Amino acid sequence: MIALTHGGGAWAACSDSSAEFRTESGQTQFTVEIADDREEITQGLMHRESMPAKAGMLFVYPQPATVAFWMRNTLIPLDMIFMGADGVVRKVHENAVPLDETPIPGGNDIQFVLEVNGGMAALLGITPGSEMRHPAVDQALAAWPCE
Repeated sequence: MIALTHGGGAWAACSDSSAEFRTESGQTQFTVEIADDREEITQGLMHRESMPAKAGMLFVYPQPATVAFWMRNTLIPLDMIFMGADGVVRKVHENAVPLDETPIPGGNDIQFVLEVNGGMAALLGITPGSEMRHPAVDQALAAWPCE
């Protein structure tokens, strides 16, 4: 396994608990909880009062779909990073408003959504075209496969 570094720390490639991103400005990672069944996806990050800066929830759908999120019962502002089956970022919705029930469309053919603290995507340079590496991404399709 290859060790990668960012900001002086090191991490192992492709852990279930880590989503790594490759951006135009470098690499970064988040510690993630996985939501991959109906109950977990429905619950999401509702009722949480805080979340560590480099943490998030990775929503994993069984196949690409048209998705939309909302902030019902969500108490903290979130960035939503929408990705296709290849792990490439298609859309970033920044600073979703807590408790707002207005649907936030992610687009078509979305298989992964990472929710992180509001403002983190911009701070870390995560934009459309950035690539996520995670074991949930089909490695035959992955733009940035696990090593």
